[in-house]
Amino acid sequence: MDFAMLIAHPEYLLMALAPLFLLCMGLEWYWGNVRQKLPRSAQYQPIELLCNLVLAGMHQLSDILMGLLVSQIYLSLFGWRLFDINMTALSFVGLFIAQDFCYYWFHRASHRVRWMWAAHVVHHSSENMNFSTAFRQSLMYPLAGMWLFWLPLVIIGFAPHWVVFIVLLNLGLQFFVHTQAVKKLGPLEWIFNTPSHHRVHHGRNPQYIDKNYAGVLIIWDRLFGSFEPELETVDYGITQPVNSFNPIVVTFSEWRCMFIQASAPGLSIAQRWRLLFAPPAKQSKE
Repeated sequence: MDFAMLIAHPEYLLMALAPLFLLCMGLEWYWGNVRQKLPRSAQYQPIELLCNLVLAGMHQLSDILMGLLVSQIYLSLFGWRLFDINMTALSFVGLFIAQDFCYYWFHRASHRVRWMWAAHVVHHSSENMNFSTAFRQSLMYPLAGMWLFWLPLVIIGFAPHWVVFIVLLNLGLQFFVHTQAVKKLGPLEWIFNTPSHHRVHHGRNPQYIDKNYAGVLIIWDRLFGSFEPELETVDYGITQPVNSFNPIVVTFSEWRCMFIQASAPGLSIAQRWRLLFAPPAKQSKE
């Protein structure tokens, strides 16, 4: 699979990276489970690993199916683009930075809008942190509205297939921050999202909740006041655990809870709206 094919069919990018992902997981498993060099929360449990892999498969299938519709929306809007942007090394870097900025706001919204949290909570529901946690994704992201955050890039003038490629490249790079095997990375901690920064993001310690939304660049968190350094040992997971390794339960538990609450009798329209779209802290994070 060559680079030109990946650009033409960006949906294959994560599959192309799969051997590297599996190699990293194997090394981490050996270091943690066999050599016992990592905390218990970093070790692989077969039942959770299976759950994470099934969730990844469901997410990938959902992305492929919904991608057919979303690609048509992107192409339609591309006809109204503001600029004609040719892809050069400079514009590639510009697109990568712009997409990472958009990702920051998507990720922040996924913690502050309950409708979006209902999808994103799947990723946070594990009480462990290892490379397989990166696979723990929701098939409901398209319904939650993830794709809306990349629309500005298409309207500006970046070709849709390049936008999708950069989105998936960004997500692929984020695989490598889901580990406890790497501690601090020195000066890189000031610019890039690192395992240390992302461990904070997965913590349910009060000071860690809703912090470090970065995709690749931690500069957005530093600029917009959501940065928190890793000081206290991270307690992973959400404050109201799902307590299940069933991928269906993990995927839909927050949606079910949200709709039950929002459809309760005697509520005003404003109350129902808040239960669907207000910050989710009172429902599933605190």
